[in-house]
Amino acid sequence: MTITHAQQSVDNWIKTTGVRYFNELTNMAMLTEEVGEVARIIARKYGEQSYKESDKDKELSDELADVLFVLICIANQTGINLEEALKKNFEKKNNRDAERHQQNEKLK
Repeated sequence: MTITHAQQSVDNWIKTTGVRYFNELTNMAMLTEEVGEVARIIARKYGEQSYKESDKDKELSDELADVLFVLICIANQTGINLEEALKKNFEKKNNRDAERHQQNEKLK
């Protein structure tokens, strides 16, 4: 699935099943909540926190998909083509960081 197709699929789901987009502020709060759920899983799976019983059936892939879904909602409702935005972002990173990370002693 391309990013453009994902944006179209989310838009279609919102308009047919979700009724309408939540407003931008609500979606920003939801994005923060979903990122928190990702952080919780990573802290337990890769970090030092122990699992709670309620966390054991949580899947990182599902939580990352939730983050992506809400992020796409925000892009759709604010008129951002994420595929084009990502291309521009790579151009920026390639120009700005062409040698930066290769010269970082901390990464060697």
